[in-house]
Amino acid sequence: MSSNAEPAERDRESARDGAGDLGDLLQELRVLLQGVQVLTGFLIVLPFSEGFARVGPGHRRLYVVLFVCALVSLVLFSAPAAQHRILTPLSDRIRFKRGSTRLVVAGMVPFSVALVLATHFVLTHVAGTRVADVVSAVVAAAIFMLWWMIPLVRRRDVAHSASARDL
Repeated sequence: MSSNAEPAERDRESARDGAGDLGDLLQELRVLLQGVQVLTGFLIVLPFSEGFARVGPGHRRLYVVLFVCALVSLVLFSAPAAQHRILTPLSDRIRFKRGSTRLVVAGMVPFSVALVLATHFVLTHVAGTRVADVVSAVVAAAIFMLWWMIPLVRRRDVAHSASARDL
């Protein structure tokens, strides 16, 4: 990027490089953190309720996996805020934002699993195994498509058009 580039061109290059302000990352984290915090809070309270005593061993194992997935995603989603506080003032915004983006994407994996398992756990006890299986599969498919496939296909398409434009 040349030093005399137009401001709009510099903004586009900064966006491509992952630089710029951290506002978009913070907004995304607010949404994800709220969801995983609510789920984790529910899961922390659940074993202390009277109904949990009726949960069989198989569902207790499911609960443990679900709880661990929720905790791991909570740790990964909150890591950028903790790191930002320790690293302030940021000496390398681009590197910080790229690393934070990796943490958020990594956190989406256990959060995806936790949402599907939570769906199954709750619906098994409310509506039965068959309904739980079907609805959990629908939730898994929706998460897979909306969180993973559509963005990855769009990312690939953007990369292909950028490389075609560069030729």
